[in-house]
Amino acid sequence: MDIDFLKEAKSSNPDFIVYMPKGGVSKGDLDTENVHFLVFFAPSGDMLATWTQSSYEGNPDQHIVVSRSKDDGVTWSEPKTIVGPDKPGQIASWQNPIVSSTGRIYCFYHKNKGIVDLGPQFTGHMYCKYSDDDGETWEMGVEIPLPRRLNADNPDPKIPPSWWPFGWQIPIQDSKGRWIIGITRLTSPGVRPALESSWENDCQIQLVRFENLDSGPHPKDLEFTWLPVSEEIRVSHPTEPNFSMAEEPTIVLLPDKRLFMGMRTFTGRMWYTVSEDDGEHWRKPEVLRYQDSGDEILQPLSPCPIYSLIDGRFLLLFHNNDGSANGGKRPQDYRVNRRPGFISLGEFRPQAKQPIWLSQPKVFCDN
Repeated sequence: MDIDFLKEAKSSNPDFIVYMPKGGVSKGDLDTENVHFLVFFAPSGDMLATWTQSSYEGNPDQHIVVSRSKDDGVTWSEPKTIVGPDKPGQIASWQNPIVSSTGRIYCFYHKNKGIVDLGPQFTGHMYCKYSDDDGETWEMGVEIPLPRRLNADNPDPKIPPSWWPFGWQIPIQDSKGRWIIGITRLTSPGVRPALESSWENDCQIQLVRFENLDSGPHPKDLEFTWLPVSEEIRVSHPTEPNFSMAEEPTIVLLPDKRLFMGMRTFTGRMWYTVSEDDGEHWRKPEVLRYQDSGDEILQPLSPCPIYSLIDGRFLLLFHNNDGSANGGKRPQDYRVNRRPGFISLGEFRPQAKQPIWLSQPKVFCDN
């Protein structure tokens, strides 16, 4: 069945439409899935949008594209491929663009090279491409080696780790101007099988900090540190305390230079943690609330990004249900419980235990 994409696009009354898929499978056009959408400003002042495109998430044609707007988002160019499958099935996904102060644009991404442990969109390597001409063309950089984890990655060294970078927001800079990307690290089924459903994989949160990226070095000369320096960030599964399910970190820099991280979990709640030393150590995660001792922020197994606003406040985008919305029975029932989308405004409370206090939610969009 083909989809009326224009009708779908207009369902949430958008201000602008960046890209319309070309059609459905019955038309012989597999351009239907467009996800992981990020917009940023190029050195020229143009807006660039990057996203992961495919016929369906994880399919062999999955690749990363970029589009340009010269009129503040009103109109957009036809997307160009930054990186795609080298061979059938060796997909590219989940890009994280960063613009250095020198104008060099880096694009970090997940790349499958033909070996699968937990799916091609999860098992793979981190690579970098870069552009020195405002995002018009992209040069191949290097692989960014992920540290292997004992008792988590597959014992076979030929099988890469399983992971994905969280990218519903542009990577941020810490208090010293160093860029940080948060990623989800998955435990190999060869070490620890999933629980009842394929969604219930043991996973933790890790970060990579680029020490010198803002000075614009060639990717081979990037210096990076993996964080935290001790144990990764974990949240226990509600019925299996030794099984962690902390995923998709969303990070903002607080006015007092601490880092605040939110995350999705399997508990039907959004959780958070705070770092006082630029991500090297983190407080034990807790359920996020509207304020200290307030009601809990309900959230199914779905992204819940928090953004910094120019006036010092914050904006949380979430689903305001524990997984049971629209007939859902579990947090992972994503076909029904990821709507509507809600927003809450956050205010910084430096003396509070939870340093961001949130307003009551309002519906933002629905389909």
